[in-house]
Amino acid sequence: MLIEQKQILRYPRLDTVLMVEKTIQDHDGEFKRKQLWKALPKKMMYQTFQVILTYLYQSGKISVDAEGKIGWIFYPERVKERSKKGHLVWRG
Repeated sequence: MLIEQKQILRYPRLDTVLMVEKTIQDHDGEFKRKQLWKALPKKMMYQTFQVILTYLYQSGKISVDAEGKIGWIFYPERVKERSKKGHLVWRG
């Protein structure tokens, strides 16, 4: 899932990253990498798509299961709910 930085020719724009995030959220755990790329509303270079997936994986927003399917795992609103109920305490 990782891409070396020297291989990156162009970095994706924010709107492109957000489009991929939304597609993953809408199809949570449904697609493998190539299927997800084909399901995007706008087409992009596969290398750009891989850069975005690497970023999302490293930032803890997505996971990949044993079958290679990509799922969304970043739910900050649930953390806020639990912290209000006293289950979690933020220290910083």
